[in-house]
Amino acid sequence: MNPASTPGTPGGDASGGTGHAVTADEHAEYQRLRRAATVRHRRARYAGATVLLVLTLLLAPLALVATWVHDQVADTDRYVQTVAPLASDPAVQGVVIDRLTDRVVAQVDVEAITAALTKTLSDNGAPPRVVEGSKSLTAPLRSAVHSVVERTVTRAVTSELFRQAWEGANRRAHATVVNMLTGDRQGAVQAEGDMVQLDIGAVVDQVRQRLVDAGFEKAAAIPDSDRTVTLFRTDQLAKAQDGMRLLDVVGTWLPVLTLAIAALAVWVAPAHRVMVMITALGVGVMTVVVLVALVVLRRVYLDSVPATTLPPDAAAAVFDTFLRFLRASARTLLVVCLLTALTAYLYGPGRVARGVRALAGRGAAGAGNTLRRVGVTTGLTGHWLAAHQKWTTGIVIGAGALALVLWNHPTVGAVALVLVLVLVVLAIIAVLAAAQPAPDPPDRPAPDPPDRPGPDTPHRPGHAAA
Repeated sequence: MNPASTPGTPGGDASGGTGHAVTADEHAEYQRLRRAATVRHRRARYAGATVLLVLTLLLAPLALVATWVHDQVADTDRYVQTVAPLASDPAVQGVVIDRLTDRVVAQVDVEAITAALTKTLSDNGAPPRVVEGSKSLTAPLRSAVHSVVERTVTRAVTSELFRQAWEGANRRAHATVVNMLTGDRQGAVQAEGDMVQLDIGAVVDQVRQRLVDAGFEKAAAIPDSDRTVTLFRTDQLAKAQDGMRLLDVVGTWLPVLTLAIAALAVWVAPAHRVMVMITALGVGVMTVVVLVALVVLRRVYLDSVPATTLPPDAAAAVFDTFLRFLRASARTLLVVCLLTALTAYLYGPGRVARGVRALAGRGAAGAGNTLRRVGVTTGLTGHWLAAHQKWTTGIVIGAGALALVLWNHPTVGAVALVLVLVLVVLAIIAVLAAAQPAPDPPDRPAPDPPDRPGPDTPHRPGHAAA
């Protein structure tokens, strides 16, 4: 072939048959422009990936906090699960016991009891010394009343009945607030325009039935109109409901948006595996920032609460209890980020990564050889698994990630469980692929027969002797 007719080479036909020959200078310029375009394209991808990465890192902590706030405000079950441990916390129980005891004792007029006792003794002719001594019984009597009341209140607060009452009261109160903010008309407290109303329909029905049962048959004619009582009016109710709707949207879709932007950053970047590592480690760093911020916020909160309002141990218990799910979610996200970065690294060309992959491969090959020696092979399944190892590995890892996404409030324990299951499944697949039947040895060609002298074979010296 004539080199002058080869397109894209010096001296070649650059016009596809027009007869124009590309000179060496023109070919060099073409290669320079092509390299420049490639560099510009890669720079644009790096720039786009960087912008998406920064956006991901900024949205990740916001999505974490927004999800936690949404769960606490909009989900009654989650809220009750959050505050339930407070009923069993010794510090909180101590505060409740002290305040209930003081309130009950304050209702007992010890001075009046002492004065009545003194008057009774005086009227019945008791000795003056006894009458005077009865006046000093105020302090001992108050101490005795306080001890009796405190003992009774302690038994009540530390009982299972108190924990049930605590959860029930919080559940009813939270459901009432949620119904008011969402405009749900199923609860007793409802929102209508700028009014918060109490639905007393159930009470009206019960009173009407009891009156009928008591013999007041005309009570059945009590009308059903005006079954609500307006508790209060506020022009801030509409704003609160708008905030609730915004929180519902943000708490639901901001995590999805953050995950989509992170995936887009990985897809845009030229080096996908490296971008997965950078994104995972970056989100992990932002999660650590959230955990550090919670520690600082805890210190600020404890310093701002006066001891007369709430003792430090009780304040710490309240703060830790309310934020424990946010802290647990941050730790779970941090573990997931570290595992993602480690997985991406093990797929890379690093020395440690190659060593780990080689060790895993030798282990799977050894297990597969052991199965073959005992007569167990995987047949076509093993051949297929060996031929599609990358696909099967990706599917298993993707299934584990999907399980964590669909898991309702996963914890570090849930992540560890999913990780163990993924590793076990990958190990089983590798062993099954290694246990495929050994390939049959190729057929060897039959050896050529030895040369025998024929009638036309020329006689060579020494042939007969051989």
